[in-house]
Amino acid sequence: MNQDLSIITLVLHASLLVQLVMALLLTVSLASWTVIFGKLIGLRRVKTDNEEFDQEFWAGRTLQELYQDAQRGEGPVSPQERIFAAGMREFMKMRERRVTDVGALLEGSRRAMRASFQREMDLIEAKLDFLGSVGSVSPYIGLFGTVWGIMHAFTGLSNLQQVTLATVAPGIAEALVATAIGLFAAIPAVLAYNRFSRDIDRIATHMESFVEEFSNILARNVTPAEQGRPAQGH
Repeated sequence: MNQDLSIITLVLHASLLVQLVMALLLTVSLASWTVIFGKLIGLRRVKTDNEEFDQEFWAGRTLQELYQDAQRGEGPVSPQERIFAAGMREFMKMRERRVTDVGALLEGSRRAMRASFQREMDLIEAKLDFLGSVGSVSPYIGLFGTVWGIMHAFTGLSNLQQVTLATVAPGIAEALVATAIGLFAAIPAVLAYNRFSRDIDRIATHMESFVEEFSNILARNVTPAEQGRPAQGH
């Protein structure tokens, strides 16, 4: 009963397949933590940059000035600023072509902003599905290692005349380590996935609201009395 049942000893004495499962789970866990820290930093930067652009947008500057700043790329360019630039660029192009239909002008600008919005969301959501996969699959991979390890342990005991708890415990403990590592990989990934999903939903809602607000501002700049002049302010 004085056998060494430390985690390291159990891992070293596990069967080759169980060791491979453990190595896979540890690799996946390391990758998921890398994604988690990357998303924490990335989403914080997105929110900060969007807030800075919001302040500039509602500070009373003209649309032309904001668009020129976006074109020059001075300072950090937020996803919201790129959406604004896409809508403004399309708006100005259609005016240069002397499109006089108000509905066409607004619809063209809105389509450009929606396309830009989708591109930004694809970037923001990048690797989020990896965390979801880790959270859902890792426990089953660990369970597979545990089942295989228990089968291997009982197979090794089949030739013994007398089986006691001391002879069974090490093999079962070795196998259960795989499940523990699977949960170690899955739990942080699930928690991070849920947290990031909520944060991304808030960012998406904020940017969608901006698209609507900016569309309303453009609508005020394409009234029949103003169709011959460029957009100036908001």
